Amino acid sequence: MPERDILDLEHFLPYRLSVLSNRISQDIARLYADRFGLGITEWRVLAVLGRRDDLSAREVAERTAMDKVAVSRAVASLQAAGRIERDTHGGDRRRSVLRLSPAGRAIYEDVAPMALAYQRRLLEGLDTDERATLDRLLTRVEEREAATRD
Repeated sequence: MPERDILDLEHFLPYRLSVLSNRISQDIARLYADRFGLGITEWRVLAVLGRRDDLSAREVAERTAMDKVAVSRAVASLQAAGRIERDTHGGDRRRSVLRLSPAGRAIYEDVAPMALAYQRRLLEGLDTDERATLDRLLTRVEEREAATRD
C-alpha cells in the first residue's frame, strides 16, 4: 500500500485555532448574550466600532474577518435596536459610515471590561515572557496567513 499523508486533526493548527476560538467566543458570549441580547457577530461589530467610529460595514467585515453578509445582518439588527447609527461620509453620499449610538456606547463600556477580565483569567497561567512569546508567535502566524492570501 502506498504511504499517504494522514491528517491528525487534533494536531492540525487550523483546526486547533478554530476550536479554541469557538470555545472562547462562546464563553465570552455568555457575558453579553443574556443581558443585552447580542450575538457574537453583533458584539464584534460593537467592539470594532467601540475602538473606531466612522467605519463602513465593509471595513468592519475586513477588520473582523467576518462574512460581509453576517456583518450586514448584524449592522441591520444593531441599527434597528438603536445601538449603532449610520450616516454618510462627508460629501460622499455613496459611502455610509457606522458609529455607536449612546446606547451602543453604554453596552460597549459595560462589556469591554468584562471581556478584558476574561482575557486576564485566560492568560493568568502564563508569565510575562510567555505572554510576549504567544503574542509574537500569533503575529507571525497572522503575517504568514496574510502572505499566503496575496
